[in-house]
Amino acid sequence: MTHLSDIGEDALIQRLVRLVPLDPSPAAGPGDDCAVVDPGPGHSKLQLLKTDALVEHVHFLPEAAPRAVGWKACARVMSDFAAMGGQPERFLVTLALPPHTPVAWVENLYLGIGECLRHFGGVLAGGETSSVPPSSAAVISIAATGSVLRHHLTLRSTAKPGHALLVTGTLGGSRHAKHLTFSPRLREAAWLVSHFKPAAMMDLSDGLARDLPRLAAASGCGFVVEPSALPLTAGCTVEQALGDGEDFEMLLALEDARVDELLAAWCDVFPELALTRIGRLVEAGAGETLAGGWEHFAPGLGIKH
Repeated sequence: MTHLSDIGEDALIQRLVRLVPLDPSPAAGPGDDCAVVDPGPGHSKLQLLKTDALVEHVHFLPEAAPRAVGWKACARVMSDFAAMGGQPERFLVTLALPPHTPVAWVENLYLGIGECLRHFGGVLAGGETSSVPPSSAAVISIAATGSVLRHHLTLRSTAKPGHALLVTGTLGGSRHAKHLTFSPRLREAAWLVSHFKPAAMMDLSDGLARDLPRLAAASGCGFVVEPSALPLTAGCTVEQALGDGEDFEMLLALEDARVDELLAAWCDVFPELALTRIGRLVEAGAGETLAGGWEHFAPGLGIKH
């Protein structure tokens, strides 16, 4: 019998989408940061759909501050909208909690969600609550809609060999509370798609070592990374930068000839946030491989944080 630990998350998704009806003409199919729905001619914007879940003992520990957990649950979805060049709109929150969960914990969770919505935009439209057995982990699931201008839509699958690879911010160290306090790069991504639209973009949730191969494969490319160029969070190693995960920075591909101009403009607009060239895309079958990153169904990994 084949188990989830035998095939992993990416292979599981490939199997599952073959079992259900799919949009015959999607604006973007399964595999990008968000689903994309085209409302038809005459509409300047495309609709973005996203769902994401936080599981206790996987994405947060029981002792984590509930307000920070709520912020993270909401901000993860915001980060995916940013990766597509879009903006958030309406949110649905589903809670599956053990009966002994303190009411104050749930209220503080919602304070964190509300803080994130007020800061980055978006409103609560509804949700659902459910109990789970007393010994079960708490689950916070958020579904949301967003939108993106047609000419701003940015996918993972549209880069080419020769394009430069860049990342925002620093990488590594998410396990030291950074994963609960990160800021989704909505403002930065909106500026990028307006001034230097990337050839491809995604957010880094499972670690550069896991996510970069996904972007490269979606675009039919290989890749080369310069380890010495990686922007490390203070106190972190290259291995942590590649594999810790949950950095929620933007990984983007851009035509090589535009990189210097972008970096100069970026320094003027976002002087406190690094943007670093870390490598390039190459022809499929060439380049290198990376080890590390988060795999949800890998045996023996324990918790993500």
